[in-house]
Amino acid sequence: MPRARSITKAPRQTAAASDDGRGCFSFYWIPPLAALFIACMVAVFALNIPNRTSALPIDASLSQADSPSFPLPTPDSITPFFELTASTSNKISPIFTKQIQYWSNDIVRWANAATVDPNLVAVIMQIESCGDPRALSRSGAMGLFQVMPYHFHFGENPFNPDTNALRGLGYLSRSLEAASGNARLALAGYNGGIGVISRDEWMWPAETHRYVRYGAPIYDDAHSGVNASTALEEWYGKYGANLCRQASNRLGISE
Repeated sequence: MPRARSITKAPRQTAAASDDGRGCFSFYWIPPLAALFIACMVAVFALNIPNRTSALPIDASLSQADSPSFPLPTPDSITPFFELTASTSNKISPIFTKQIQYWSNDIVRWANAATVDPNLVAVIMQIESCGDPRALSRSGAMGLFQVMPYHFHFGENPFNPDTNALRGLGYLSRSLEAASGNARLALAGYNGGIGVISRDEWMWPAETHRYVRYGAPIYDDAHSGVNASTALEEWYGKYGANLCRQASNRLGISE
C-alpha cells in the first residue's frame, strides 16, 4: 500500500550582519524573513503532493521501474462470465477424470438449471470430491460439491446428488454474482467464503490460494477446448489420486 511521504524541512539558514549593522537588511530582519521563506517553500511542496486518500491496490504502489512488464487486466478486458453461459455446451470437457465424466449428463443438467458453465461445475466437483457422492471432509463438508451442513434445509439429505448440487451451485451462483462474473474470483469465493472476493489476494487463506491455483487453469483448459490439462494432472498427482480412487470404489468403476 502507498506509504505516506515525509516532509523534511530545509535546515535553518542564518546570515551574518556587517560589523556596523548596516546594509540592505538589518540583522534583526533576517530571522522573520527566513521563517517566512521556509513557510512558503513548505506550502509549495505540500501543494505538489498527490492526493493519497483513496485506497489503492498493492500493485499500484510499485514505482514505474518496478512495475510488471505485462499489462494488468482491466475490468473492460475481462469477459463477463454470464455472457459465456449463453452458449453453454451440452457436454463437459474431456480433460476431466473418468469419475467426473460419470456425472457428465447430471453436471450439464445441474449447470443449466443454475445458469452456469458446466465446465466450471465440473472443476468444482473435480477438486472437491472427484465425483464421490458420499465424500465427507474433516470440517463436515458433504457430498459431490462438499457443501457445509448449514446450507441445507431441514429434512434434506445432503448426500443426495440433486440436493447437494442444488445447494452447492446456488452458492456458486452467489459467488459469481459477487465476483461480477469472474470465474477465478468465484472459485475463491466458493472455497474461502464470498467475503474473500472483495479482499486483496494476499489476505486469502493458503487453502484458497491453492484452490484457485489449480482450479482457474483447469477451467481455462476446459473452456478452451483442449484435450488434456497440465494443471489437472499436477493436481491429481499432488492431491487427487486418493480422492479419485475412493470415488471409483464408491461408483463401481475401474481405476
